[in-house]
Amino acid sequence: MRRMGMVIRVRPEKIAEYKRLHADPSPEVNALLSGCGVRNYSIYLREPENLLFGYWEYHGADWPADAARLGEEPAIRVWLAQTDPCQEKLASAGPDEWWAAMEEVFHLD
Repeated sequence: MRRMGMVIRVRPEKIAEYKRLHADPSPEVNALLSGCGVRNYSIYLREPENLLFGYWEYHGADWPADAARLGEEPAIRVWLAQTDPCQEKLASAGPDEWWAAMEEVFHLD
């Protein structure tokens, strides 16, 4: 199992829409994520900075392959077409990152 944390900014004028989308998420998207080993997935909002912090546990053997598989799924593409306009990439994110990966510096089971 691999714990993964990531961060992105949410556009202030899109916070209500982002919350609405996640209050009624796509069952198909959730099933696809689960099928690719994503478990214990949470997204937190920090205002007034308008930061979204995402956390999940990956239970699989090849995250790059599973991520690529997810990226090819039509339901995921539709979902991202709805959520991505609500978000703004951080200046510190890598060129291939939308959500910026974070380093885990502490964990307590």
